[in-house]
Amino acid sequence: MKWQKSKNDDQPVISVEQLRAEKLAELGGQLWVKRQEQGLSLDEMVALTMIPRRLLQGIEEGNLGDLPEPIYIRGLIRQFADALGLDGAEFAKSFPVGSNRVNLTPGWKPTPFGQVLRPFHLYVLYIGLIVCSVNGLSQLLNNAAIQANNSEGTEKAQIQPKQTQPELQPVSNITTNGQAVQIGVTLKEKSWIRVVADGKTQFEGELPQGTQRTWKAQDQLTVKAGNAGAVLVSVNKEQAKPMGDVGKVKEVIVAARAGT
Repeated sequence: MKWQKSKNDDQPVISVEQLRAEKLAELGGQLWVKRQEQGLSLDEMVALTMIPRRLLQGIEEGNLGDLPEPIYIRGLIRQFADALGLDGAEFAKSFPVGSNRVNLTPGWKPTPFGQVLRPFHLYVLYIGLIVCSVNGLSQLLNNAAIQANNSEGTEKAQIQPKQTQPELQPVSNITTNGQAVQIGVTLKEKSWIRVVADGKTQFEGELPQGTQRTWKAQDQLTVKAGNAGAVLVSVNKEQAKPMGDVGKVKEVIVAARAGT
């Protein structure tokens, strides 16, 4: 214990530091009793005051060395007392601060935010982070799956061969050996068509997909299509054949007699 001599007599005088230690022990003891009366644990006080547990314990036990500078100690005592329902300012004012200049930077390092939170708060925080991470990952996986499906569909479309025309040879100029001429036309897609029977134009225009038409002539029928691959031609009710290639213009002549 540090002693000082009075100017007026030789009686020892208690130093300010010793006075602080004694006062801290007194106030800390009162706070401990008040906390016990209310059935509160130190961890619960941490949640109420947001003060690190080691500082609350240092106040209750009167351990001056575990605490920051005096002005900060008074503030901690006031906050501790307020949380217990006391008049914190009145309760803490008896703790001596002294007239010494105080370093504005506290001598204790603030406890990281995670250590101040109660376990329950940490669980909530962790759960929130996990939910956000899972949602983000789920969205990412969904986007990846959609892109993969689109890519797979594109690849399949590229791999699958285009539907070809029936494996039939296109019709060409035909002679029916003296029989009357009949042509049946079926359109797989729309196409422009002109039909001439015995020198007279029977039809000229665009026919829609699915159209089925029949024309007859005694001597000769001429059919011209703007999209030959889309037009199937049946001569005298025989099997229908495509006129030609898709997108190509072709003309077919069906005559009753050779050389006509």
